[in-house]
Order: sequence, then structure tokens, then C-alpha cells
Amino acid sequence: MDISLHFLGATENVTGSRFLLKANGRRILVDCGMHQERELRSRDWDAFPIPPSSIDTLLITHAHLDHCGYIPKLVREGFSGPIYSTPATAEIMKISLLDSAHLQESDAEHKRRRHERQGRKGPHPEVPLYNVEDAEASFKQFKTVKCKEVLDLGDGISASYYDAGHILGSAMIAVDIKAGTENRRIIFSGDIGRWDRVILRDPSTFESADYIVMESTYGNRTHGAVADIENELQEVIDHAVKAKGNIIVPSFAIERAQEVLYHMNDLLAANKIPHIMVFLDSPMALKVTEVFRHHPELFDEETRELLANHSSPFNFPSLVPVESTDHSKALNYLGGTGMIIAGSGMCTGGRVKHHLVNNISRPESTILFVGYQANGTLGRQIVEGAEEVRILGDKYPVRAQIKQIHGFSAHADQNELLKWLSSIKNTPRKVIVVHGEKESTHDFAELVQKEHGWNVEIPEYREELSLD
Repeated sequence: MDISLHFLGATENVTGSRFLLKANGRRILVDCGMHQERELRSRDWDAFPIPPSSIDTLLITHAHLDHCGYIPKLVREGFSGPIYSTPATAEIMKISLLDSAHLQESDAEHKRRRHERQGRKGPHPEVPLYNVEDAEASFKQFKTVKCKEVLDLGDGISASYYDAGHILGSAMIAVDIKAGTENRRIIFSGDIGRWDRVILRDPSTFESADYIVMESTYGNRTHGAVADIENELQEVIDHAVKAKGNIIVPSFAIERAQEVLYHMNDLLAANKIPHIMVFLDSPMALKVTEVFRHHPELFDEETRELLANHSSPFNFPSLVPVESTDHSKALNYLGGTGMIIAGSGMCTGGRVKHHLVNNISRPESTILFVGYQANGTLGRQIVEGAEEVRILGDKYPVRAQIKQIHGFSAHADQNELLKWLSSIKNTPRKVIVVHGEKESTHDFAELVQKEHGWNVEIPEYREELSLD
């Protein structure tokens, strides 16, 4: 069979997922993400490795920007085919891509003004990668597919979506290819979720596959137990209240913000923490929370029971939604202790940068990280102990308390990745390990070889592998 996979991102790094499948004369792109590591962002500005107009179909696993954030640029440069995702993912993508476009327009203008003042030029043009009009234009190509529904892509190729348990609407994609009497199944894991997390159901598993393209974000690490989250959160809050400082939570607007609200609701309802004000300072997170309310069918049994009892985990008396910029700025003058949840989750943009400016040099304040921090991001610098960081063009000493709760992660850890693979009963022709930093990718690949004896491949950026 004439099948190949061209790896256009997420190779020995954790963002920019783009995998081009060529089979039976068709070109199918699985995911279309942006790069978020500082040293890799130039890839997004480079010309796409193949003409976008030559791609037949785009399949999206979920709505995080490292999996879908490049879509408007791909469409602007000529891709005109359908863009398939689950219904919840399509709703959230519209929110996240518009937010991304707004941020890029704002950041480009901010950079232009700063460089003008400083009399210098940056490495990229002072224009956004794409704008709001580009994002809106791409929505016309969105099409939805339900989980387990078989999608006919033509020429003997079909795709099926399965619940990934990572974020609302996230999916794993099984692509089945027929050529004559031969059949091949390729599983694209997307981002694999965790078992026994709040809100969402557990990730799907598979009994057989010929090829598996799987993530390895935490391929050499394990998380804290999900059950420990509330104890750790309680400790952070108690300390901040005693210190009379704020708690700044850089958070992804999709899933993570809603999980933090879920646990804060639990702790407050049980009177386990002081009843501090919780400010959700993210218009995007507020919109995404509405999407959660539209899709209770995707929740786990416990969350559905809460909703049946008219007890929403996304609403409690001390929760304050912050929509306007003026309201956000007013949070700079908070007295006592408040929790401010704001994007972006890796501190690469958004309102959280302004809250960091006002709190990162205050010993009484706490910066609480509840998600993965990619290499080269501001968030990664902070969690790795930087004594000074650059925010919005200026340098600030890091004096705040820096805390991280690993149990919040929406990514399967090493043990959970192995658990997911253990459902495969046959011997795959190849397991291809992607979407992890170099050390994590290689460590996990070695572990799979040791545990299963399977053929494991780690592709390089822009490498094309032939699949027999």
C-alpha cells in the first residue's frame, strides 16, 4: 500500500501539531496547530511545506491552539477543503481562533509601538500572523462529526472520532484505509486525557491498530493524584490569605479554568477554605464555560448528577466574571486576598501578563500554575526558578511565591499513556511518538520498546515516513 505520513510539527516538541497523511491519492491533514515555544514560532511564519490548496481534508482533534491555531493562515493561503471536528470542538474553536486573532492584532500593535520607541525591529514583521477576518473566513469550512460516526473521506478512506477525555469535545481519530484486499488502521491519539478526572468521561481505548501516532507530553513523568488537587489548592489559598496577597492563576480558558472553578466550588461549599473572591478574568473562558453548559452529554456521571440537582460546578456566590478591560484593570487595587484566573495558561499573552506585572514582585502574592508550561514560554521560565523575567518588554524580579499543582494536568502521564497502549491486543506495525519534548519523547519510546517489544519511531521535523 502507498501510504505515508509527513510530520510538519510536534516532533520532539509539544506544540504545532500537523500530520499530513497521504493515501490512495488523497492528502489529509490531521491537526493544524500553532507553535508556542519561542524558538519555534518562526515555523508559523514560514511558507507551509506543501501548497495548502493541495490538501483535501483537515481533521481536528480538539480546540487547543497548538492543534488548531494555524487554521486561518492555512485557509488564507489556499486550503479550501472541509474542516472536521466534533460539535463542541467546532464551537470552542470559533471562540479560541477569534481570541487568538484579537491577541495577535493587539500584540503586533504593541510590538510596533515598542520597537518604534526603542528604534529597533524584531525578528518577525510587526503584523499579526492572521487577523479576525481571516479567522471568521475559515469558519465557513467547519463541519461537525459525532463520536463513533464513520466519516467517508473518499477513495477507500474513512475516519471515526472517539472521546479523548482531554478537554470538552476532544477526540482521538481512527483513519481506516482500504486498497484492494488490504486494510490499514492509523490511530491519531491527539492529546490523551486522564482517568477519574472531574467533569469529563475517561479516554477511549482501542483493541487494534496498524499504526499509532501518539503524544508523549508527560512520557517521562507522573502527575500527582487527581484526588490530591483540593488538598494542595487548600494549602495555597490558606497561605495566601495569611500573607494577605493575591493568587494569580495563569489558566487555559478551555477546560482548565472550568476545572479550577469546579474544585473551588467544592472547597467553598464544604467550608474548607476562606470565602475569598474568585475573579474569572477571561472573556474567552466565560464564553467556553457557556459551551460546557450546551454539552452536558459529554460530562461524567458525577457532574451530570450535580447538574440534575441544580448545582452547577461553574457558578458559586463569590465567583465574579470579569468581561471589560476596565474591570480587569481595577483588580490591580484589590485589598486582602483574591484569586484571579486569567489567560493565557503559559503566560504567552492575554490579561494574565498584566496581573503578573502587578504581582510577581510582591512576596505576599502567589503565582499558581495549573497546567503544562512548554519550553521557551514565560510560564516555563517562572516555574523553573528564574530570578528575573521580561513581561511586556520590561524586566521584573520574581519575589512572589511560585506554586504548581500537577494533578490538574489534562494530559495522561507516563503510567496513563502505558495504560492507554495496553488496550491494544495486536502488535502494531509501528508506534510513532510525537508531541513531547525531546527527552520525554525518547524516554517514552524506549519504555514502549522495553514493555511491549514494539517497533517505535521518533520522527524529525518535516520527515516523511512511508507506511507499508
